[in-house]
Amino acid sequence: MASISTAAPQFLVSSLSDAITFYEKRLGFRCNFIYLDFYASISRDGATIHLKCAPRLDAERAHRKSGEHLDAFLPVSGIDELHAELVGRGAPIMTPPEKRPWGTREFHVEDPDGYILCFSELL
Repeated sequence: MASISTAAPQFLVSSLSDAITFYEKRLGFRCNFIYLDFYASISRDGATIHLKCAPRLDAERAHRKSGEHLDAFLPVSGIDELHAELVGRGAPIMTPPEKRPWGTREFHVEDPDGYILCFSELL
């Protein structure tokens, strides 16, 4: 029987090298590959994000931020430990870990290109 094992969002970034540096230093990801200086894959544990150097619409970024529209949802275990780690790495935390009405504790991080990542743990 066919199954889908995972998904990897693709983020448009203004500088591939700056984006890779941010994800490595601030969020603890590692670079899997770089293709022709415009495309890369980064991962941490089971999460993968693809980065593509390409123009993006600033208005779309502002709209997503104003409505708390997420770009990536990352299920985690040990959310308080992860939050403390990312704070120690200087990650730009948008919201502290908080209990949500749908049975999770979550916090959000915004990357330099305006993408919003939600780290979430089931209660």
